[in-house]
Amino acid sequence: MKSLYLTTAALAFGAALAGPAAAEWKLTILHSNDFHSRIEPINKYDSTCSGDDITENKCFGGSARMVKAIADEKAKFENVLVLDAGDQFQGSLFYTHYRGKAAAEFMKDAGYEAMAVGNHEFDNGPETLADFAKELPFPLLMANADTSREPAIHDLVKASAVIEKNGQKIGVIGLTPQDNAELTSAGKSIDFTDPVPAVKAEVERLSKDGVDKIILLSHSGYDADQRIAAAVDGLDVIVGGHSHTLLSNSDEHAAGPYPTMVKSPDGTEVPIVQAYAYGKYLGEIEVTFDDAGKVTEAKGDPILLDASRPEDEAVKARVAELAKPLDEIRQKVVGHAAAAIDGSREVCRARECPMGDLVADAMLDHVKGQGASIAIVNGGGLRASIDAGDITMGEVLTVLPFQNTLSTFEIKGDALVEALENGVSQVEDGAGRFPQVAGLKFSWSRSGKPGEYRIRQVEAMEDGAWKPIDPDKTYLVVSNNFMRAGGDGYHVFTDKGEKAYDFGPALEDVVVEYLQKSNEPYEPGTDGRITELN
Repeated sequence: MKSLYLTTAALAFGAALAGPAAAEWKLTILHSNDFHSRIEPINKYDSTCSGDDITENKCFGGSARMVKAIADEKAKFENVLVLDAGDQFQGSLFYTHYRGKAAAEFMKDAGYEAMAVGNHEFDNGPETLADFAKELPFPLLMANADTSREPAIHDLVKASAVIEKNGQKIGVIGLTPQDNAELTSAGKSIDFTDPVPAVKAEVERLSKDGVDKIILLSHSGYDADQRIAAAVDGLDVIVGGHSHTLLSNSDEHAAGPYPTMVKSPDGTEVPIVQAYAYGKYLGEIEVTFDDAGKVTEAKGDPILLDASRPEDEAVKARVAELAKPLDEIRQKVVGHAAAAIDGSREVCRARECPMGDLVADAMLDHVKGQGASIAIVNGGGLRASIDAGDITMGEVLTVLPFQNTLSTFEIKGDALVEALENGVSQVEDGAGRFPQVAGLKFSWSRSGKPGEYRIRQVEAMEDGAWKPIDPDKTYLVVSNNFMRAGGDGYHVFTDKGEKAYDFGPALEDVVVEYLQKSNEPYEPGTDGRITELN
């Protein structure tokens, strides 16, 4: 009887191995994107938490909480892959002071296994990215870029990587924004290409090498990821970033479901995930593959890293140690706000916003003595809001982390309208080029063709009154050095701007100067200088 029992059990076990249940293989992907140097916990405005916020348990994220959350979630599953979809750089004094060294240290602590190169990884040039890459024990990925003319990173950044988990090979392909040449200064030495053929080529290469599970780690944006999924066969999952999109099944403010399913050309449904930004969430998706490497199920949701989630004490202590040289700078009170100053991404990249008015007004105020009458700043250059009460230098630097300088130049009215057309041309994509202005009023409509006829009316302030922009008149304009050099698509400033001076004071210092002009608290608001028409 014992022999018969063993034989029957062995047959049952063999049948189970041959059946669908035994052939399934599950992979849990933990992912983050657009961390933007939020090494310390953040408040509800995505800026650094104050002491009161910490005491009242109102903080989110931070490296110590992220490291602990990743460790806790890894312990729950057999096969776990930890990925970042780019933009670890830029956004706090930790980046300004340490460049990528702090980010690299805490990513190693968290156990990341691959990262896509975001556009902000180029903010201080390829050399800084190269230094970052050398610190990492995992690959930096960017398939849609030709780095052959950039020796600093040519051998350090790869198109894809293969990661093994319990005998299973997983291909991970990286993408960076195709418009990096406009978003960054990297276009001078790197050629960025269309993501679709780049991804197709890597999928084909990996498949020929016997890799049947392929993840796209894409710093391209939610809309672009959906287009890629609909155009490329062979992708199993897309882990996204760049657009700071919250996908969720439990948050009513989410932009879409988690995962968002998109049908590829061969009819396969591709799950797309993204987890907002600033370390506020940790994405977690569990994917089930069949024995042919096809996804049969994808489920999960981002995990909110609020005060209920514990922090890693060793990492917390290390963050505090690294923060010591920064405290004197950022704790200095430089102004007061009568109410919260909204600098949120979703507002400042789509319409007039209080932070845009503050920064543009400060820029114009600084140079009006030189005869400048118009200020224009890209909404993507505003990186956070500021809450009511004391305004610290740390908060200002969180809003304006790019170390931009004021640029003044002369430009004719018709070219200025052309610049505004560029500014509203990609509003549906949440692009950072949306213009915040001072000394200028304009109306626009989404019904017009992007780049050609969205701007409907433009007026400039002259002698205390609003007057229609004169296409033949030359105006003295103030912007920032990034835009003046053609950043965010403002090539018209480079091509048609004259008598340019790009070496004015730092933008953050100009804003502080403006806040300190009055002893009264700053009253934020908007005044109708930008109007969207139906």
